[in-house]
Amino acid sequence: MIFRKIQLIILLISFSFVSIAQNKEETHSFFEYQGRVEKMQDNKVILVGSASSVSFDFKGNSCSISLQSLVDHQNYVSLELDGKYIGRIRIEKGEAKSFPVTISEKKNTHRLSVYKATEAANGGVLFAGTTAKLIVSPRPKTKKRIELIGDSITCGFGNDATTIPCGTGDWYDQHNAYWAYGPVLSRALDIEYVLSSVSGYGMYRNWNDEHLDEPIIPDVYENLYLDKDSSKPYDFKFQPDLVSICLGTNDLSDGDGKKPRLPFNEEKYVSNYIEFIKTVYKHAPNTRIVLLNSPMVFGARNVTMVNCLKKIIQAFENDTVHKKIELFEFQPMIPKGCNTHPDIADDKVMADQLIPFFKKLLNEK
Repeated sequence: MIFRKIQLIILLISFSFVSIAQNKEETHSFFEYQGRVEKMQDNKVILVGSASSVSFDFKGNSCSISLQSLVDHQNYVSLELDGKYIGRIRIEKGEAKSFPVTISEKKNTHRLSVYKATEAANGGVLFAGTTAKLIVSPRPKTKKRIELIGDSITCGFGNDATTIPCGTGDWYDQHNAYWAYGPVLSRALDIEYVLSSVSGYGMYRNWNDEHLDEPIIPDVYENLYLDKDSSKPYDFKFQPDLVSICLGTNDLSDGDGKKPRLPFNEEKYVSNYIEFIKTVYKHAPNTRIVLLNSPMVFGARNVTMVNCLKKIIQAFENDTVHKKIELFEFQPMIPKGCNTHPDIADDKVMADQLIPFFKKLLNEK
């Protein structure tokens, strides 16, 4: 009799644990995450990288979201409702605040996606929850995946001056990663993506630093926050079918013209690039890599850059393990965004150039 009671207690405890596990799993299935994010307790998540996002489905026409800039200055997110862009929100420093979402279309269910418009260097944005009546999202079909590695161009730096004109506010007030070329082409191709990009950074030196005081992309790539904090490594669970690398604009730049600047070192650029590609392969051994030149580099400098990229590709010509590294050259452009960066229209032009090229590579077996 005692033995049966013990069996019953064990059985009840087992059911309890199963129930708790199921409830926890169901709660987490309400939300989908993309990009470099740090998941917290109670379904909170820190949006870290450019265009990192949280998405959810809900019933009815009432929804507010709670957001917080985790640094001592403003941040921005962009919102997409039912597949349509509905604007960018400024999040002031301080405690988490509630932001109502205007829902004009009367439907039974809706889908909201919250994208970080600013970049990792601007600090994290905490998504602290929603008042919406959540419903479990159907599991999406398996999609192709792409990672876009780069600098300010890939971040969407200075592309959106619709609310704050260029030359006013802070340097990141015109960021809108939602409209950067990578997210635009990814939505067009219906693929998942992650941006690993930092404004001003290069492959062997940065826009205004000879790799003396600041890290470069190879130094921070393996860290979740794309900074020197190695205590929070990036998990690389996102395995891209394609990796696009657009780095060199800052290596080739003259800096601010005030700080001492050495001539461009082709050997350092090429050797660092080769080692960085090996790092990418270490974390994504089955991926295919595409090297991009820069829409912000012109004339003789572009010739130098393209020649370097060809040398880098040549260094892997006997690689029988990975697919051939490809080179893509943008058509010449006069960027119309802030600080000679592409604006939203320019990003669309860049995306349109890349779409058929990337589509072909992604469809190859």
